Formats: sequence, C-alpha cells, structure tokens
Amino acid sequence: MALENKLNINDSAELARMEEKISKKRAVELFESDYLDSYEAGTFSMLAAIHKYLFEQIYEFAGKVRDVNIAKGNFRFAPVMYLQAAIENVEKMPQATFDEIIEKYVEMNIAHLFREGNGRSTRIWLDLMLKNELNLVVDWRLVDKDDYLLAMERSPIKDVEIKYILRQALTDKIEDREIYRKGIDHSYYYEGYAVYKAKDL
Repeated sequence: MALENKLNINDSAELARMEEKISKKRAVELFESDYLDSYEAGTFSMLAAIHKYLFEQIYEFAGKVRDVNIAKGNFRFAPVMYLQAAIENVEKMPQATFDEIIEKYVEMNIAHLFREGNGRSTRIWLDLMLKNELNLVVDWRLVDKDDYLLAMERSPIKDVEIKYILRQALTDKIEDREIYRKGIDHSYYYEGYAVYKAKDL
C-alpha cells in the first residue's frame, strides 16, 4: 500500500521512485535559494520548512507533525502524544559543539516527526547546524551506508558510534554543491529502507 499522495500513485515502488526524483530536485533548488534564510538553524520551524519544501508537491502532510504512531523494524519512534514535548525538548538542547549537534540530531531522529521523509529532512537540518555553528558539513561520500544505518539504530542507547562515523567525514567545503548532492543521494538510501519497514501502529 502506498501512502496517500497528490500524485494519485497507488503502487509503493512507483511512489518511492517519483518521491526520490521530486525530492532530490527540490533539495537542489533549496540549496540554491534563500528559502531558509529567515529560519534559525536547529529549530523545529527550520526542519518543518525543509520538509515542506521537499515534499509539498507529493504529500498533503508536508511540513506537518505526524498524527499516527510509526515504527521501523522493532524500533518504535516517539508516540504521537509525546511529539510536542519532544519538539520542545530538542529545541532546548545546546548545539555549540560537534557532540552537542549530533546528540540533537539523534534525538530528532528518535522523534521522527513526519509520516515520511524524515531522513532527508533531518540530514539537511543537521548539515545546516554544523555549517552555522562550526563552518563544517558532512561529506556523505565518506560515510559507509551500512555502518551509518547500524550506528543510527544503536544511537538512542549509545551515540559514540554515530559521532565517530560523522566526525571522520567532516569537511570545511560548506558551499560545495557536489558534496550536497551526494548527501541527498546517500540520504535516500535510508529513506527507501524506511518505506518498507515503517507501519502504522
């Protein structure tokens, strides 16, 4: 079953392909625009704006906090009833150092605020925090996909792994369009995983 969408696609595989194509195009447009200039890095409002920009052509819920409980594999993300509290708690978290930024990223991933598209949105959100606070971004070409996925799955209990993996991939090429594009490609790999593992509870 495909998620209800503006494209009127009923096949989940076809929806995933179209979603990838459209969201990648929108992500590049986002990089080249001043759309996010009025938002503060590390805030929910910026994350919601990113999500809306990427997915508003596909989903009615673009930029809106989910109203269903979801899981990936055996891991259940934050229940709907706690999402507002999760948003408030994450926004209060400091983001002055690399460790603080990754801890904030991990907590936002646990919340998984949107029905779909969390990976792509929060990855851009993460890089914007790193760029704003440290003048660095992640070069996702240097991140092994399987290592990253396993580290993110374990991060709610222990975040040492994900910090190590991402620290090794930091670069000061913050305006490099190719690094940004690779990040989008890398992100979609995990979103595709979520498409088949996420379910309503």
